[in-house]
Amino acid sequence: MNRPARLAVGVISAGRVGSVLGAALARAGHLTVGVSAVSQASLRRAEDLLPDVPVLAPPDVAAAADLLLLAVPDDALPGLVRGLVATGSLRAGQIVVHTSGAHGVGVLTPAAEIGALCVALHPVMTFTGRAEDLQRMTAASVGVTAADGDEAAWSVGEALVVEMEADPVRIPEHVRPLYHAALAHGANHLVTLVTECADLLRSAGIAGPERLLGPLLSAALDNALRHGDRALTGPVSRGDVGTVRKHLAVLAERAPETLPSYRVLAHRTADRAQAAGLLKPEAATEVRTTLEDDE
Repeated sequence: MNRPARLAVGVISAGRVGSVLGAALARAGHLTVGVSAVSQASLRRAEDLLPDVPVLAPPDVAAAADLLLLAVPDDALPGLVRGLVATGSLRAGQIVVHTSGAHGVGVLTPAAEIGALCVALHPVMTFTGRAEDLQRMTAASVGVTAADGDEAAWSVGEALVVEMEADPVRIPEHVRPLYHAALAHGANHLVTLVTECADLLRSAGIAGPERLLGPLLSAALDNALRHGDRALTGPVSRGDVGTVRKHLAVLAERAPETLPSYRVLAHRTADRAQAAGLLKPEAATEVRTTLEDDE
């Protein structure tokens, strides 16, 4: 894959993702010519990760850039693109990239219509907006989406990802919503699940629950990625309905806010354990009945 020429990069805005990708592109040899930042947190990230880069208004960032990186919240992206086109801040031949996982390249249509080369690059990684995130990029995949048949855009997107030392993965436009739902379901809900688990352990009087959870959950994640549903363990996958009843009772008493999610996940675990041949149909039915009878 040919390495892109040195580009003038503009970043809108210096959020957790934009600041890190801007820094990764600078590390690859591109010149960051402008960044937009409003909040104190974004200004601090810009100073830390994009030192000496001018902080400009979004139209000025866009006008100065050969490669414009749009790293704004999902709901703000369509309006931003339309506004930049309406103000004449974008031009033909410019590379316009957004980092939203929820949107494909279609949201950049106004820019494409004036001749910009448009790509969606979504890092499959959670960022803190700190310098250590640059190292995380080297282990990350990046979902690349361009218009069907636009091989130039596909190639530019993949080359930029490789320059940032990450792994490009082609994500066609029509599967983008399911792709993003899968990632959000796994990563975002995992955080909710882990923090709730830690809260329950603290409620049980266990100090430093991270000591217990780190090795356990790391092993569970590794086993799940290696072995899929065959990695399932615990009372649901064994059909231990007596233990499940105890869980339901103590959660109803001590953590009723957690009970609904426990029921839903236990039900899905029973379904998957049965489908994988780990749980006999009659045992799976007994587990589901127990979960439903105690509602």
